[in-house]
Amino acid sequence: MTGSLLDPRITFGQAVADAAALDPKVVVLSADSGGSSGLGGFARSHPERYLEFGIQEHGVTGVASGLATCGYVPVFCAIAPFVTCRNFEAFRNDLGYMRQNVKIVGRNGGFTYSDLGATHHSLEDYALMRMIPGVTVLAPQDPAEIRGAVTAMLAHEGPVYMRIGSEPLPEIFPDDSFVIGRAKRLRSGNDLTVVSTGYVTPRVLEAVDQVGAEVDVDLLGLGTVWPLDAEAILDSALRTSRVLTVEEHYLPGGLGSAVCELLAGVPGVVVDRVAVPHDYVPSGRYDELSARFSLDPEGIAARIRAFAASGARSRPVAPGVSG
Repeated sequence: MTGSLLDPRITFGQAVADAAALDPKVVVLSADSGGSSGLGGFARSHPERYLEFGIQEHGVTGVASGLATCGYVPVFCAIAPFVTCRNFEAFRNDLGYMRQNVKIVGRNGGFTYSDLGATHHSLEDYALMRMIPGVTVLAPQDPAEIRGAVTAMLAHEGPVYMRIGSEPLPEIFPDDSFVIGRAKRLRSGNDLTVVSTGYVTPRVLEAVDQVGAEVDVDLLGLGTVWPLDAEAILDSALRTSRVLTVEEHYLPGGLGSAVCELLAGVPGVVVDRVAVPHDYVPSGRYDELSARFSLDPEGIAARIRAFAASGARSRPVAPGVSG
């Protein structure tokens, strides 16, 4: 990991502006959220392709669908729960059902909008979005992947949801290569498989390195939540027989549930999950909330040690059942 930390929203906005300089079909839509989504530079460099609507996420999604019908590639970024929960019907019907080539980006995902409380947290977005047929769900893991994911989603034909956070991130990948549906192996090992996604992955990597002398971890970082890289996960799970998933999302419905669904018919594989209990998260500092739910490096390292030490005492976790 590099020492410099980058704001994921600024990284995202610059990546969209760079892509738009090469493709005149890329347009940006805003629901009074452009500047805080890192898109102020786009508005200045491409004012004719920047459309401000005010706070009406449902309406913006409908306009984006219409623009896609006309051959444009609309990008709409706003606070994550407002473009998923508030906006679910429009996303499902106007984008998913219509197979529209629209890219929706939820910023301040998870509980990174920590002090604004549960109304601004987004801990069910992976579950909601992967339930819409045909929607690709991305969660880039560092600034390089954000840049790569923007390029990949704009090249992908069809509706995409991408979640980014707000906390500054280190670079953990050497370049911005990104293939939708492809995992990246960050560490190789044979004792235990760890599968993580999104901006949590740098902390997971730190935790894996903390326990490196004790547990030989095979760490898979997923920049795509849906569709899963089934081949990579199955290959690792069959070698280690134990899989730990880590995500800033509710226990039901997210990455861990998707991995459980994948491995449900595989004998001898045990799954545990680090995620947020299915309840509203209070306001608080982001670092304190992360520690509360074992999503800081120390908490993740403790869960890895405990799961590795449990051995035969562990039991398989059925899909939809909390670990």
